[in-house]
Amino acid sequence: MALIKPFFKLIRWPNLVFIVLTQVLFEFCIYRPVYAGHIPDHNTFQFVLLVAASVFIAAAGYIINDYFDINIDLVNKPDKMILDKKLSRRWALAWHLGLSAAGIICTAIAVNVFARWYLVVANLICVILLWFYSARFKKDLLIGNIIVSLLTAWTIMIIFLSKYSLQHAFNHTDPGQIRLFRFVILYAGFAFIISLVREAIKDIEDMPGDQKFGCKTMPIVWGINATKVYITVWLTILIVMLLVIQFYVLQFRWWWAVIYCFIAIVAPLLFIFRRLLRGHKPQPNITS
Repeated sequence: MALIKPFFKLIRWPNLVFIVLTQVLFEFCIYRPVYAGHIPDHNTFQFVLLVAASVFIAAAGYIINDYFDINIDLVNKPDKMILDKKLSRRWALAWHLGLSAAGIICTAIAVNVFARWYLVVANLICVILLWFYSARFKKDLLIGNIIVSLLTAWTIMIIFLSKYSLQHAFNHTDPGQIRLFRFVILYAGFAFIISLVREAIKDIEDMPGDQKFGCKTMPIVWGINATKVYITVWLTILIVMLLVIQFYVLQFRWWWAVIYCFIAIVAPLLFIFRRLLRGHKPQPNITS
């Protein structure tokens, strides 16, 4: 029992909740309303398995990330260390392999592995990318940030692709499917951009440890100010896109959707924007 709390911290359970929420919102607030009353492929069991697969693979990714980041975390967040203090690295590696395997198995059960084998392969590639991201790519300029952002967007795309075979996924003769595909692009695009922003901010926060161990992240290579400009540009693009979409949505008098967007999405983004402009360079957490 004493290991349960450290384990949930290790797998970043709040982030996993957001993954589940993202996929649930797509399923119940986009897909089903688009096909209200005549859903062509309604399989709740399949959806639950795909959500579980995403959670297992993401959890495994967080574990292997901490596994490779032990030395860096000793500098950046020594008080929050889990591995080598509360859980052994050997058990962490075992959990990573077990959760990754569980994610692939759930994907294979959820989809027709013979007709949609590419989804199983895609999730297997996600597992491999998370390993190499943790071992190498996160230390390089932009590559790691782009990989994480693409994987975030994939959690939405896999739900869409699970409902149609690959040859019919982008069918332009079904009006409902055309609308759904547009929503998918918007939703996945938002997830991609917000992840780029989050990863860049995290790179600034992790500068002391990253710098000590030779990482080539954006704030180290470009500097703090250039990284802030990069984040500001993406935040501006995101906010402008959301405002344009809200003006389009107002034509349909979807008042609650607009109110929700402003309160729950635009306002927090503006808050981040303000904090970013007022932020200062983090002080290295290095004892002499």
